Amino acid sequence: MAPVPPGIRFLTSFHRDQWYRAFTFILTFLLYTSFHLSRKPISIVKSELHKNCSVMAELSEGGSSSQQPQIPTDCSWRPFDKSNYKQLLGAMDYSFLCAYAVGMYLSGIIGERLPIRLYLTVGMVTSGIFTCLFGFGYIYNIHSLGFYIFIQVANGLVQTTGWPSVVTCIGNWFGKGRRGLVMGVWNSHTSVGNILGSLIAGCWVSSNWGLSFIVPGLIIIAMGIVCFFFLIEHPNDLRNVYTHNTSGTNTRGRTGRNGQVDALLQYKAGKTQSWDTELLLPQSDREGVCVERDREGVCVERDREGVCVPLQQLVVVKSETEPSAISFMGALRIPGVVEFSLCLLFAKLVSYTFLFWLPMYITKTAHLDAKKAGDLSTLFDVGGIVGGILAGVVSDKLGKRASTCAVMLLLAAPTLYVFSMISELGLGPTIVMLLVCGGLVNGPYALITTAVSADLGTHKSLKGNARALSTVTAIIDGTGSVGAAVGPLLAGLLSARGWDQVFYMLMAADFLALLLLLRLVMKEMKSGKSGKPGVAVELKEH
Repeated sequence: MAPVPPGIRFLTSFHRDQWYRAFTFILTFLLYTSFHLSRKPISIVKSELHKNCSVMAELSEGGSSSQQPQIPTDCSWRPFDKSNYKQLLGAMDYSFLCAYAVGMYLSGIIGERLPIRLYLTVGMVTSGIFTCLFGFGYIYNIHSLGFYIFIQVANGLVQTTGWPSVVTCIGNWFGKGRRGLVMGVWNSHTSVGNILGSLIAGCWVSSNWGLSFIVPGLIIIAMGIVCFFFLIEHPNDLRNVYTHNTSGTNTRGRTGRNGQVDALLQYKAGKTQSWDTELLLPQSDREGVCVERDREGVCVERDREGVCVPLQQLVVVKSETEPSAISFMGALRIPGVVEFSLCLLFAKLVSYTFLFWLPMYITKTAHLDAKKAGDLSTLFDVGGIVGGILAGVVSDKLGKRASTCAVMLLLAAPTLYVFSMISELGLGPTIVMLLVCGGLVNGPYALITTAVSADLGTHKSLKGNARALSTVTAIIDGTGSVGAAVGPLLAGLLSARGWDQVFYMLMAADFLALLLLLRLVMKEMKSGKSGKPGVAVELKEH
């Protein structure tokens, strides 16, 4: 007999559940990558919209008759050709993010009451449709601001289906052990999606920016279909499938007239029944008449193969009622939810201001075209990947989520000031500061939206009710999305007075986020000194 190849021996060393856990990790990673991939094009297209109009306006004012015929072709994109273009672009950002913030509070509550797989699939497909519609505005020459605002609002609402769903799913599959590291690596989908979105949108931004939206829209639709066919919400769903297949094989023809064997197998597998106690008896005995008895007088029944099967009394007791979904106010009462939610408001304000305005800032300060500025802005997301993983590893090692976030926020504020000062000095310093700022800005944001949300969603006060995870995640991310809506709007208003005003606003937001965590940081420090585990949020496995 030939020896088993080393590769096959390695593959078979993993348990089946480990393979499915890895599969769920990768699938949810790709699903939410497509969400962020479809959000990024607007920031890439911004500078191109205004650049064409401003250049053509200058040419027309110069009185060059040879250039006059090109004005309708190259500078026909209204209403962003006006002097208040920054306010109009900021209004589009605000409409998306405001709808996203409002919808997020409802999304978690709705998501707890619907199958995650179907809920996420519908959200992804509809989001892809709205993203494509934005691109059709270029193809069909639509110049109505109301059209684009409507698309942004609708897309913001349907995109709220994504985050609570994927966090709940990944939280169901991974326990609290090394959760910071796992979530830190997994949360890099945000930065990966931003990078891919920038690169894809940049391919057509100068020639046909409609495709910069249509291609990402088709990608998220395709991933929604993949989600429908392959997403496994909870490990128990998979066990039920295997239990059903096993019971069908081992008891073929032996289920009896009233299915008592199947009921026993379901009970042993832990499948929830809809009754507290049920007495399963042969229907003949219930009527007081036994159709057939064996030699000892025991009532029997013949299966399909003609074999006599004893019919015995079977009692199935429901061990535990299914946990009910937590209320909005009940989630707010979980220790730490309010503090981390408000902290995320300011942390996400900073992150999303970079997300929507960084390419425009690079275009104006480094004097690069839209494609090069978009490519360079991806370095901020590369730093965010490293920062998110680093925050997860450190918080796992120390057991102090709030303290880890506080240190990174403390370092982020002066780093932002340095970035604003040296970004005009050349490409080299800009690249370095983009990486550093990305790590310090996105590190706390990534940690709060993933590991902290999962910790709070499995708090001991919930008594193992895993259904609260979606609501807690939605509350934290929904509050953060309020800051995400306000940040780009303020950036659009303040940038008219100079980019230094925008950076002062970002530094102030970082300091406010730090202040909101001080109580939890002090609690963690006291817990560490008293010899208790240094975890601000006590957990309970689910």
